[in-house]
Amino acid sequence: MDTKAATTALTDVHNVTVTEAALRAHVIRPAHTEGIISSKGLEEGERQIFHFPPAPAWHFDVNGFGQALHAGLKDSVAGYVMELRQHGKVIYTLQWNWAKAPVDGAEGWNPNVRMHIASCSKLVTAVAMTRLLNEKHISFDTPIVNHLPAYWAKGPNIGKITFRHLMTHTSGFNTGSSASDFGFMKSHVAAGVTGVGQYHYQNMNFALCRILIATINGNIAVGANFGIPLLPNINDVFWDFVTIQAYAKYCQDHLFAPSGVSGPSLDHPNPDALAYKFPVNGPGWNSGDLSSMSGGAGWHMSPNDLLSVMGAFRRNNNIMSTAQAQTMLDNSFGIDMTLQTPLGKLYNKNGLWQNGSGQIEQSLAYFLPQDMELVVLTNSPIGAGNQFFRDVVTNLITANIKS
Repeated sequence: MDTKAATTALTDVHNVTVTEAALRAHVIRPAHTEGIISSKGLEEGERQIFHFPPAPAWHFDVNGFGQALHAGLKDSVAGYVMELRQHGKVIYTLQWNWAKAPVDGAEGWNPNVRMHIASCSKLVTAVAMTRLLNEKHISFDTPIVNHLPAYWAKGPNIGKITFRHLMTHTSGFNTGSSASDFGFMKSHVAAGVTGVGQYHYQNMNFALCRILIATINGNIAVGANFGIPLLPNINDVFWDFVTIQAYAKYCQDHLFAPSGVSGPSLDHPNPDALAYKFPVNGPGWNSGDLSSMSGGAGWHMSPNDLLSVMGAFRRNNNIMSTAQAQTMLDNSFGIDMTLQTPLGKLYNKNGLWQNGSGQIEQSLAYFLPQDMELVVLTNSPIGAGNQFFRDVVTNLITANIKS
């Protein structure tokens, strides 16, 4: 490596360790991330509208919901796990069948088993992005353009896209793809957008947040340019590597640690759940290290991990204030669906990750009324007809809001 050029370049990088070996090993678009199908936000499932008749009082039938959920899933999935908390305390859990089928070592589900939570990673990213913007006193309606890499070309209307647009999928990006690697994002920023303000669910909206977290937090200077004669696309490799590491560290330091959580990762440790078809008819799928997709996907977490972060975010005042947390939810940052019920508002984030063989991992995170949070994970389609997970569970929640 050109030592002088490298030293000059690294003055633009802070609190991230960069080595020549790491750069040489880094792959911007790993083969196992191509051809993936992921969730589509509000563009899938039923439009959730429920009419509750007038009643003097309503309550959530926790036991009724749990029984109905188990009846609805037990014969339709490879396995699942559910945990419901109120005021941060566990009030109901369910676990069923295999996180890893017998052919893969026979690991049963429990609330400590981690799985790739797919697009529920966007909720984690939204919390991180919102926290950082609040900390730096940057308005959600600030354009993102001056925080993107300076060497990127910026196409039409990129200067109009704000942080709010990214976190609500209204940026105008409409790629027709679930891809969100660095090169993909760079090319689509160069191409520009039309229709800023129109809703299109795009993984790259939140993958861009990964880059923005790194620049705003000071981990890499916007103008950083790594003209080191090491690799032909060294700028992209350097930027991708640094922003992934910076994003992961920010989440670890400012979300996971304050929540008492230490296990989430962007790679796929051996104990993590595998994805299957339904009915299960062979070995499971390890969706692999998803660092290259981080921001819009990638986090491997257990129900305990995710619920601890959701609870700390919502009520502990150690990630952000409770008022800031409520503002984030009401702005639908990282949230797919908000539903008004007689008990109050329900907020949901859905996640799905599927390969070309139909093996699927799915996740649901709910902020429920009455200070409750719910996480449900399953590692297969829902039945042979692949029912939409969010509709199945949301319908059971609303059916158990009773007078």
